[in-house]
Amino acid sequence: MTTIRGARRDDGLRLAALSGELGYPMTPEEAVLRLADLVAHGDHALLVADVDGRVAGWIQVSLPRIFETSKSAEIAGLVVDSAERGRGIGRRLVDAAVAWAAERGCVAVRVRSNVIRERAHAFYVREGFREVKTQRVLEKKLGPAG
Repeated sequence: MTTIRGARRDDGLRLAALSGELGYPMTPEEAVLRLADLVAHGDHALLVADVDGRVAGWIQVSLPRIFETSKSAEIAGLVVDSAERGRGIGRRLVDAAVAWAAERGCVAVRVRSNVIRERAHAFYVREGFREVKTQRVLEKKLGPAG
């Protein structure tokens, strides 16, 4: 049975492993610290798909404060265990994120996806998302991560 729930501290090992599958490796300790930071802010949620007591996927959704747009949520990350894909877990996580956003009065949910993730793009289109713009992401490093 699959249950969607908020991530917990004891999910750290699985959260880290799944982040690695997404291409963002981290230690379980880093996962726990990052989760604690998210939980401290009510405008962020990290939801997990719990399949028979094992975390099989997660989604992060947040409320960015962008002056020029109406109140919207953004999916910052979504990953489902490669062994569990194709079973509707991603859809359930997106549905939960959309419900979370609707409960907070959002008019839209956005997602940014790397241009090389064509399977992810097709998934989001199947889930009712449509491409509204293409952009580049630029970054300036500020020093060692703390």
